[in-house]
Formats: sequence, C-alpha cells, structure tokens
Amino acid sequence: MRVVVNEFMSLDGVVQAPGGADEDTEGGFAHGGWSMPYFDPEVMGPIVAEGMATAEALLFGRRTWQGMAAAWPERAGDPYADQMNAVKKYVASRRLTQSDLTWNNTSLLSPEDPIADIAKLRRQEGGDLLIWGSVSLVKTLLAQELVDELSLMIEPILLGGGKRIFPEDGTARPMQLVKHTTASTGVQICTYRPGP
Repeated sequence: MRVVVNEFMSLDGVVQAPGGADEDTEGGFAHGGWSMPYFDPEVMGPIVAEGMATAEALLFGRRTWQGMAAAWPERAGDPYADQMNAVKKYVASRRLTQSDLTWNNTSLLSPEDPIADIAKLRRQEGGDLLIWGSVSLVKTLLAQELVDELSLMIEPILLGGGKRIFPEDGTARPMQLVKHTTASTGVQICTYRPGP
C-alpha cells in the first residue's frame, strides 16, 4: 500500500486550517479558511475524487480526524461523503481511546508507536493510505521516509506563518514531479514522489 499525502498549501508552505475560520487557531493563526476562494471545482474536484478512488483507507492525526468526524457523517447521501463515511479510517492519537472513535469504520493506531503501525500497513497489499491535513503526522512520516506520494495544491497566497508539513532536520529529500495541473484560480496542483 502507498502512503499518499494530499494538502492545500500556501505559497509559503502553510497548510494550517485551509477549510474554515475555527478549524485550527493554534499559535494565534487568524487566516482559517484561506483556501476556499481558490478552489476550482472543475479542475480540483476531479483530482480530489481521483485520490479517493484509489484509497484503501484514510490516515489522520487526532485534530484532523476530530474535524472530519464532526463534519462528514452529516453529509450522507452525497456519493463522495458516502465513500468518506464508508472507507476504513485510522487515527494516530495519544489522547483518544477506541471508545472516542464514533465515526464509522475508524480504528485507533497504537498510541505508543503509530508510525510502526503505518509502516506495517504500508507493507500490505492494497490501495492507497490517503492522508488529508494531519500536519504533525505527515511531518513525522516524511522524516521517516514513509510517504510515497505528495499531492500539493499550492495556492496563490502568502500567509506569513502557520503550520508546515516539511521536516526541518537538515536532511535533503529529493522529490520528482510526476504530474502538474493549473487551476483557473492559479492553484498549482503538483504530484511528487521520492526521486533522484
């Protein structure tokens, strides 16, 4: 199985709270919902749907899972929402317990070593392990070289600060651009894989 990361990202690399004002205000972040004006449903919608079509399961960190679990069950009846609700979901958290996981088909990864669980899942046969958001989890997976593909929707805005997914450990990690599309709103949709 491949670990595939999807992120809405500003030009300065920020991925924090793209979808709503109160999504994540940690650190005083005041630009929640910044990506919404740039969403091009004609171009970006099919790309998002394509990612779900190959997903065997979704991987989340605690904060992202809680936001998604609060939103998606209410959207039943839409084909994309139905798929989000039905697909297997894994959450990495030291705070949540299995009894907290009320969103259909969600399992808790080992609180002691969720990365080992993800590495084990990655060795299995199957579709993609798809990640949206989940900044801390993605940063750790990138540092551990457990990400097989990055799909970045790079949006034409500078946010001046906020959470980023890239490790700041001094290690160079070459990436290869394997696909690129431009949306009418100026969003650059770039797919990268680890490369030479």
